Amino acid sequence: MKQRLLMVGRTRYDLPLSVTLGRKFDALEHEVDVRVLATAGRVSAADSRFRLYRPLPLGRLEGAAFYALLPFRVALELRARPADAVLVQGAQETALVLAGRALARSSAKVILDLHGDWRAATRLYGSPSRRAFAPLGDLLARTAVRHADGVRTISGYTSGLVRAQGLEPAAEFPAFMDLEPFVATSPVALPDRPTALFVGVLERYKAIDVLAAAWRSVVARLPDARLRIVGRGTMAETARSLVASLPDSLSWAESVPPDAVAAELDAATVLVLPSRSEGLGRVVVEAFCRGRAVVGSRVGGIPDLVTDAETGLLVPPADTSALADALVRVLGDRELAAGLGAAARGAIEPWLATPEDYARRIRELVAQVTSG
Repeated sequence: MKQRLLMVGRTRYDLPLSVTLGRKFDALEHEVDVRVLATAGRVSAADSRFRLYRPLPLGRLEGAAFYALLPFRVALELRARPADAVLVQGAQETALVLAGRALARSSAKVILDLHGDWRAATRLYGSPSRRAFAPLGDLLARTAVRHADGVRTISGYTSGLVRAQGLEPAAEFPAFMDLEPFVATSPVALPDRPTALFVGVLERYKAIDVLAAAWRSVVARLPDARLRIVGRGTMAETARSLVASLPDSLSWAESVPPDAVAAELDAATVLVLPSRSEGLGRVVVEAFCRGRAVVGSRVGGIPDLVTDAETGLLVPPADTSALADALVRVLGDRELAAGLGAAARGAIEPWLATPEDYARRIRELVAQVTSG
């Protein structure tokens, strides 16, 4: 008999699922009896595997409402559909799920699915008012790490966060990434015009402000250089201001279709990821697939992927001058950029997991934790 797994997170799902997510959950369903409790996006079809809650019309308070209601929603779900294990994305969320398990008087094992530094959620994301909740967020996160029945990590960096709390992860393996659009064709030649690409949310943890300051220095030294920004977020004004002041060297799109990211990478010389905090950095793997090097900050999981001076260049986080120097070095030397990109393309093998590989690892993780 398959083990019953409840997956919990704030992720917003559209139904019917995209082809990529359909493959992931079909593979999971083959291995475990899976149920998902999350947030509803655009829902135009039923899927019995999902229990989705529509966001409450509370504006900026919607997030607080989600967290306040999470223990009760989990308790209701566990009473209606008992589970052998609950896999929860996020440390603070896991602490609330532990409370929900107690409310339900359930024996389900709770597994923390750790994708990054739990301190970033209240310090480097969203409104500055979030920082007032940092002590509470840290307390919830430590509670989750210490009291969860197991912790699954995605990289050496996230495993290090758990070990710093005196514990050992139950398993370490990356999240499933559908890389088919990025490996379907061979990488193309670098563009004639030296171009840096940023893809990510415009939030403080992604350090778009650091990139904006660095880019002014880059353009002064390499007038032909171009920056392409793709993303939206609370720091959108930083991108808007940069475009207004440097229109000839910059373009910005709030979003592009997922299948267009590969084309964005093909039009770039290098990916730039100047984050203050980062879990693994899926876009790094995508860039490697397209034979593009990465200029990134030496923080979080980025060094787990990028080898300095081999597949990219690493700089100290929030160091504007170092970031500008690294960008000038790569954008100003086509041969260097091509060599780093070729090495990056050869480093993607560990990340080419299929949905079936991911699902099997989840089943093994559940079996390990529930048998303990």
